[in-house]
Amino acid sequence: MEEIIIYSEKFNQSLEELVEVLFTKEYFGFRIDCELYADRIYDFVDFNVNKPISRNTPDKFQKYGRKFLKYKANNNTSWYIFFDQKGGQFLINYIINNHSHEFPDLIDLI
Repeated sequence: MEEIIIYSEKFNQSLEELVEVLFTKEYFGFRIDCELYADRIYDFVDFNVNKPISRNTPDKFQKYGRKFLKYKANNNTSWYIFFDQKGGQFLINYIINNHSHEFPDLIDLI
């Protein structure tokens, strides 16, 4: 079965904004490093969305997608990537990290 991954505009926009924040707040010295950080998130999704490491999303967060992946970017930051799946098609909807104001609600449920 052919696998198709579609990134929602909201997801893409979130990662574009992430690049700007990382650069503006000088988490990285060069914009290219910020872009590479975001690219690693896309790569993680591309290589893992079809693997059984995804989990069912708690009811409170299903508006973002019925499943999610956890990506540990480093010792301080984990990303939660929400998506929907129909057969071999994956719609990547939303992303938050453990620094988000929504995270305490999410951690209580997973």
